[in-house]
Amino acid sequence: MATRVMHPLAVRIMHWTNAVAIILMILSGWKIYNDDIIFSWLHFDEDFTLGGEAQGALQWHFAIMWILAINGLCYVLYGLFSGRFRRMLLPFSIAGLFADIKAAITFTLDHGDLTKYNMVQKLLYGGVIVVVILQVVSGLALWKPIQFSWLIPLFYSFQGARLVHFILMTAIVLFILIHVALALTVPQTLVAMITGNPPPHKTPHKEG
Repeated sequence: MATRVMHPLAVRIMHWTNAVAIILMILSGWKIYNDDIIFSWLHFDEDFTLGGEAQGALQWHFAIMWILAINGLCYVLYGLFSGRFRRMLLPFSIAGLFADIKAAITFTLDHGDLTKYNMVQKLLYGGVIVVVILQVVSGLALWKPIQFSWLIPLFYSFQGARLVHFILMTAIVLFILIHVALALTVPQTLVAMITGNPPPHKTPHKEG
């Protein structure tokens, strides 16, 4: 019987496409924000923005938006119909989450079987899917406030949609930082997202 691949090729392609698209969206979004700031005390360094002038940033943002939306939709549909979400993200329990958080803080979290997500990973990966979906919805409200006027009340007002869009962007940036930190802490997870499976787990050799 063939061994199930932890991350099938389709998942790996969609993962890395999402990663690049989200980073480009963030960098171009920072430039758009700089042109019409929400908080007077916050301005992003131009060296970390994309698009040159504000109009160029908008063009980048809207172009990448379609890649992210289509690729993200494919990822969600694949996760639902293949059973991947059910297999990787369920079951979930609050008690298990607190236990895993405690283990992570005390550096005793078990990484022996990387093919199974712990409760912290399930929360992060499941949560970011919801955040990205809400980000797309708020982005549509900002992109076409007339055509998608029925979306505006979901965020109270146009400025409310801007604020939600910004907060969700911040949540995504924090997720990326945590995600990268976890990958560096357990580099086998990065290998798995490149090759499909983590390296074989080696059992320590016992003398005698």
